[in-house]
Amino acid sequence: MTSPDRSGFAEEYPFPSHYIEHQGHRLHYVDEGEGEVLLFVHGNPTWSFAWRNLIKSLSPHYRCIAIDHLGCGFSDKPQDYPYRLNNHIENLLALVEHLDLQKITFIAHDWGGAIAMGAAARQPGRAARFVLGNTAAFRSKLIPRSIHLIHIPGFGAVAVRGFNAFVRFGLKWTVVDKQVMKPAVKAGYLAPYGNWHNRIGVLRFVQDIPLKPTHPSYNTLKEVEEGLAKFKDYPMQFIWGAQDFCFTTQFLEEFKTFFPNANTTVFPDAGHYLFEDKPAEMIELIQCFLEQNPQPRNEPS
Repeated sequence: MTSPDRSGFAEEYPFPSHYIEHQGHRLHYVDEGEGEVLLFVHGNPTWSFAWRNLIKSLSPHYRCIAIDHLGCGFSDKPQDYPYRLNNHIENLLALVEHLDLQKITFIAHDWGGAIAMGAAARQPGRAARFVLGNTAAFRSKLIPRSIHLIHIPGFGAVAVRGFNAFVRFGLKWTVVDKQVMKPAVKAGYLAPYGNWHNRIGVLRFVQDIPLKPTHPSYNTLKEVEEGLAKFKDYPMQFIWGAQDFCFTTQFLEEFKTFFPNANTTVFPDAGHYLFEDKPAEMIELIQCFLEQNPQPRNEPS
């Protein structure tokens, strides 16, 4: 199998590639280290590259696994795939079952939160702890106007697939410290999405955000939201960038109504890509959280 092209960012992302085939499509993932399982679940328009700094620092002590959702990163990008929330949850569970992962600490960002919590709720016996940052796993009326615009027929395809606007927007407006977006980092985020064909997943991800009850993924998101109660007593760490234009601190406050006992850290000077603005701080927080919760639960409450 040909290794994916890592021109311009090979040192940033030095991990060997692993694949599983599920329902006729290849899913790419990173699998580094040994020990307790940390399962990293990205959102849109990122991919496992977003977790690289955390994986490098945590893999000497933990087994770090990071999936690329179908349509993202080095996974396949089929043009006739539904790309629904339910599909992403099923794909993540396929990886979990393939590797027979147990006592999982889910670490999720952006729409990876809904995917991770959805997967956990369907097989709660495998879940142990959760680290969530700038994400959502429930229905909300706080979705920004830019997301609504991409739902406009025709406009979204031209903007996202034609001009790569969503990925390029992410490189500029998701961090507070613009200096962190060095050429190799930009290259890594851009690499999987270099043409119209490869941007199919980025567009479908945005279009799959359910803005009304008639949306095909609305009931799936409702199921994810209802499943949160299964983990109300589980160790939970929220890490939030306060300058996020999308998943604002209002989302965090809503999350805390589901998990009132969660640990919470907010960075006033971090944006949506908090793993770029605050990687060292995130690593320290996650390490402390794991050490303070050394006996993962096996069964839901």
